[in-house]
Amino acid sequence: MRGSRLLLLLVAASSLCLYAVIAVQQTCPADLDGKCEGAASDDWEGEFFPGIPKIKYEGPTSKNPLAYKWYNAEEVILGKKMKDWMRFSVAFWHTFRGTGGDPFGAPTKVWPWEDGTNSLAMAKRRMRAHFEFMEKLGVDRWCFHDRDIAPDGKTLEETNANLDEIVELAKQLQSETNIKPLWGTAQLFMHPRYMHGAATSPEVKVYAYAAAQVKKALEVTHYLGGENYVFWGGREGYQTLLNTDMKRELDHLANFLQAAVDYKKKIGFKGTLLIEPKPQEPTKHQYDWDVATAFAFLQKYGLTGEFKINVECNHATLSGHSCHHELETARINGLLGNIDANTGDPQVGWDTDQFMTDIAEATLVMSSVVKNGGLAPGGFNFDAKLRRESTDVEDMFLAHISGMDTLARGLRNVAKLLEDGSLDELVRKRYQSFDSEIGALIEAGKGDFVTLERKVLEWGEPTVPSGKQELAEMLFQSAL
Repeated sequence: MRGSRLLLLLVAASSLCLYAVIAVQQTCPADLDGKCEGAASDDWEGEFFPGIPKIKYEGPTSKNPLAYKWYNAEEVILGKKMKDWMRFSVAFWHTFRGTGGDPFGAPTKVWPWEDGTNSLAMAKRRMRAHFEFMEKLGVDRWCFHDRDIAPDGKTLEETNANLDEIVELAKQLQSETNIKPLWGTAQLFMHPRYMHGAATSPEVKVYAYAAAQVKKALEVTHYLGGENYVFWGGREGYQTLLNTDMKRELDHLANFLQAAVDYKKKIGFKGTLLIEPKPQEPTKHQYDWDVATAFAFLQKYGLTGEFKINVECNHATLSGHSCHHELETARINGLLGNIDANTGDPQVGWDTDQFMTDIAEATLVMSSVVKNGGLAPGGFNFDAKLRRESTDVEDMFLAHISGMDTLARGLRNVAKLLEDGSLDELVRKRYQSFDSEIGALIEAGKGDFVTLERKVLEWGEPTVPSGKQELAEMLFQSAL
C-alpha cells in the first residue's frame, strides 16, 4: 500500500537546501521559532491555500480546472446522491507526507507550510492544512496512519503521548468541519523493528510491539469516529522460504487478527475491519496476495464474519488481475468493504499510486459498486500521489478533482448502461439455458451425474452459441 513512499522520508534531510529556493504563496514564516503577529510557533496566519476557492460543480462544459465537471455531490443517480455513492476521502500520507522522492531521486516537493522537521508543532500545522484542503475540496472524510500524523518518540509512552496531542487537534478540527475518518490504521512497515514483519515477525517482542501499536491505533480511530480500520501487511510475508516457517507465521497472523477483533469489541468500536491485499513490494511475497487468497485465509481461520476487503486497484494489477476482477471477487463473496482509488502504469513495474483517470476502468469499478449497493460504511480513498514532477500546491487540488470526476463519470456511465439494458440482456441470454428445468436442478445442487448422462444421451451433441464478446465490448464502449 504505502511501503516505498514512506521510506523516502528517510532521505528528506538531503533536500533541506530546497527550502531556501522555493517561493510559493506563503502567509507566515515556515519556521518553528518564527512569529506571525504574536502567534504561537505552530500557528499559521491566514490560509494555507490562498487563491484556491472552494471547489464547485460547474458541469461538463466548464473550462475551469478548479471545478468539478462530472461530480455533483447532491445530484441523485440511481436512487442515491453522488456523495453517498462515492464517500470520498483524502489519504493523509500521500497528500501531506508525500515528498516526490523515489528510489532514484531525492524529494522534489516542499510545501510552503513545511519547515523540514518532524516535530509536534509541524504535525499540528500540517493537520490544519489538511483540514483546510478537505474543506475547499468538499470532501468530508480522511484516512491516516498513526505515524504519519504524529512523530515517533523515544519510547512507546512518548510516541503515544505525541499521537494523543495530534489526535486532540484533529478531534477539534473535525468538530468544526463535520469531517471524520473513513478509516485509520497503524504503520507497521517503515520502522526497522518491522524489517521481518510485524504480526509475522520471528521475534516475539516485535509481535508484542505491533499489538501495542494496533491497540492504540484502534483506540484513536474509535475516538475520532472512524468508520473502518485497515490492515495492510506490507511486510507480512517472506523474502525466501529457506529461513521461513510459513505455517507458523500464518498462524501468528491469524492470532493477531483475532486479538484485534477481540479488542475492537472490548472498546465498543463498531467500525469494519478491512484487509488490503497486495502480492509483493516491499516483501517478495505477501501473505494476502489477492482477494481470493485473503478470502481463503479468512475462511481457514474462521475470520470471515469479522473482516471485509479493502481493494486497491494498483495492487490488483500487480497481482495479475484487473481491479474489476478483484472487486467482483470481493463482492460475490460478501467481502467488498472499501476501495483505494488509484491505478498503475503498465510500463512501470511497481506500485505507482497514480490517480485514476481512465473512464473505462472507472465505469467497471462503479459497476461493481452499484451491484454491491454502495460501499457504506466504506468508501473511496484516494491512496494516490502527485507525480514527482508535479510540485505546485495547486496540483494537489487538480489531482483530486480529476480523480473524483473520473469516478463520477464512471457512475454516470453505469446509469446509462442500466437504463439501456442491452448489456445485461446479453449476459442474461448467455446463461438462459440454465433457466430450464434441468438447469434449475443443477443450480440447486441436485444435478447428479446419472441424470445428466441420461439427458446427454437424449439431447445428443450440444450446440454452443456465440459468446458475443465484441458486441459486449461495443455496448460497453457506447456508454463511455
